[in-house]
Amino acid sequence: MDRRQFLTTTAGAALGGFVASAPAIAQAKTKVRVGYLHTVAVDGQIWTGMDRGSFDKQGLNLELRQFNTGLEIFQALIGGSLDVLSTGAVLSNFPARGQGKVFLINDIEVATAHLWVRSDQGIKSFADLKGKRIATATGTTAHVFLDKALRANNIDPKEVELVNQTMPAAVTAFISGAVPAVALWVPFNVTVRDKVPGAIKLADASAYYPQAAIIGGWAAANDYYEPNKETLGKLIKGWAEANDYIVANPAEAMEKLQKGHYSQTPLADINESFKAQKMFTSSEWKKYYTDGTVTNWLQQTTDFFMANAGIKDFTPASKYFDPSLYLKAIS
Repeated sequence: MDRRQFLTTTAGAALGGFVASAPAIAQAKTKVRVGYLHTVAVDGQIWTGMDRGSFDKQGLNLELRQFNTGLEIFQALIGGSLDVLSTGAVLSNFPARGQGKVFLINDIEVATAHLWVRSDQGIKSFADLKGKRIATATGTTAHVFLDKALRANNIDPKEVELVNQTMPAAVTAFISGAVPAVALWVPFNVTVRDKVPGAIKLADASAYYPQAAIIGGWAAANDYYEPNKETLGKLIKGWAEANDYIVANPAEAMEKLQKGHYSQTPLADINESFKAQKMFTSSEWKKYYTDGTVTNWLQQTTDFFMANAGIKDFTPASKYFDPSLYLKAIS
């Protein structure tokens, strides 16, 4: 071997050894634009997964954007500024209109919706609500609950005056005394309880469970869904890891959520919010995906939204909800 061959061979071996021993170059993560509501029933798995690296482990970079209502999130999704969203009852609304594809369920919002009234304005029972103004964000979890609660107590929703506002505005109106009643979702109940000492919680959604189960979850934009199923599958896996951690370690999980993302809300209230929802392990959810339970829950809320909007021709839950990604991702 001559000198040139020796140097070339030695250099090649050295380079090969360097490449083999050098750490692998980190692959760029896939960005997913996510809209969400800041309530434990909606963003509990998101923040837990972010903090524990569950989504990072799947090679995802979640670009999070907070909204006040599910209506606002869907408007952003439809407008093209989001890829996916996580929300409450509104999950059963826009997809039925052909706007968004549902692929993942977070939980059942058993008691997240409340109806609060002001006793100092003479409201102490459902009967007292006739002819009165009730503030809420229409087309949301709170609205679905309110409609059910009124009918269950022999009051036609037309017998009250709904004041449609964003939830922060509705709560402010109640606190100021501008309206004698408000239908809200947790954790807004904490503000009402603290600011209006004489306020009465007339009912919460647990009174109508499971007949009127309201579920929240995830939807993807129509043009994002089909070409990004692999990414959505990874999102489901990251979600599942976070979800199962919460189910297995609720006290620890809520404490971490409170410290990291709900610092203005006392831990006791975060725990109360958590108890207002019903979660299942990712494996347990498979049964509800396959036996039609999830589809039925979505459909009953869709029926409310469509009837309320006077829409007769709409997409049923069996068409806008696709369980296949979840069943493929969760073995």
